[in-house]
Amino acid sequence: MASSPRISLEQWRSLLAVVDANGYAQAAAALHKSQSAVTYAVQKMEALLDVKIFEVIGRKAHLTPTGVVLYRRAKALLDEAGALEQAAGTLAAGWEPELRLSVEIIFPTWLLLQCFARFADERPQTRIELYESVLSGTEEALLQRKVDLAIGSQVPAGFIGDPLMRLRFIAAAHPDHPLHRLGRELTLQDLRKHRHLIIRDTGSHRRSGSWLGAEQSWTVSQKATSIHAAVMGLGFAWFPEETIRGELERGELKALPLREGGERWGDLYLVFADRDYAGPGALRLAAIIREHVAEQRKGVQ
Repeated sequence: MASSPRISLEQWRSLLAVVDANGYAQAAAALHKSQSAVTYAVQKMEALLDVKIFEVIGRKAHLTPTGVVLYRRAKALLDEAGALEQAAGTLAAGWEPELRLSVEIIFPTWLLLQCFARFADERPQTRIELYESVLSGTEEALLQRKVDLAIGSQVPAGFIGDPLMRLRFIAAAHPDHPLHRLGRELTLQDLRKHRHLIIRDTGSHRRSGSWLGAEQSWTVSQKATSIHAAVMGLGFAWFPEETIRGELERGELKALPLREGGERWGDLYLVFADRDYAGPGALRLAAIIREHVAEQRKGVQ
């Protein structure tokens, strides 16, 4: 049987507050405690663990190498404790009153709405909050625990994702676009001379600009805007084939005849923010998404 911990969560919280608030006085104000109480909590930890957490350099206290490790582990401990309490509340209440999802915009919108409609038939009272994300925005939503479930092209470190679907991307532009009028296979150099339509990364540390090094580029926030711009002949872009199927069939867009790289493939993954603590609503919606994606695959084959 494991021994009982000698350090309380409140003491660990005091340590984090001193570091995050950059001082004992500021930490005391943040915790609504006296400065002496915070100081005593940290000193008690040092005595019980027989370690030195802070060292004074000049007039400021800095974490020792041991203190750095303890701070990092304490942060993880308190995050886990908070997640556990939240999960207990969710499980005690039964079905969640609200589900939050981050879904990368390359996932077919019509398919996502079909999944929502199916879920709404079963649980009409459950609210759904959808974040339509791009690139690092999906990963960020998971890391910050803003969502219960995500569909993205990357599985962040520390998370486990199930492969959901593979998408085919094609480079396309309006049939009358200057690139089509060249009447030959296109090179990367050809593309660089024309406007590249890009959808903005929704992460706070977003990547921007044309990865092609195109002389001209327009960055927009919505895939619908990108599609409309391409249909108007204002630029070219790589689109998930499923997203522009209608435009291709109506002749509003046409695949560019690239000598190489005209076709790409991308994978999407279904990722829980925390599978162990997922509520029945999140589990059911995930199951519905898997079912509808599987049915769609069968229909395509």
